Amino acid sequence: MKITIIEDVNVTFEDQQKINKFARNTNRMTELKEEIEAKKKSLQNLEDASDDLMMCEDDDLLIPYQIGDVFISHSQEETQEMLEAAKESLKEEIKSLQSRVSSIQEVLGDLKVQLYAKFGNNINLEADES
Repeated sequence: MKITIIEDVNVTFEDQQKINKFARNTNRMTELKEEIEAKKKSLQNLEDASDDLMMCEDDDLLIPYQIGDVFISHSQEETQEMLEAAKESLKEEIKSLQSRVSSIQEVLGDLKVQLYAKFGNNINLEADES
């Protein structure tokens, strides 16, 4: 994200605060989107593990399940329940993060309107695609 003021325009302290707020929120939104992608990948891994577990034919087999740094063996049914709980938890976390991204996008939209109204084409608030 690069914010550029092209011409020599009078930038007040309030304008600078808005520009700084825009930059901070843009960075935060980028971080949240990266976190969402990481959680979606973890969710996919849990779904894959759940699918693999369903294909297991031996009901008496103890399945190792990682909790922190330790693997604990559980029955297939217990492991499936733990996977389902972990998936639900991740889905809630993703939903919460997406909600935060939406609220940041609203703030950014308002700031863009205000800053473009004052500076017009003299300011660039668009994301850098490089």
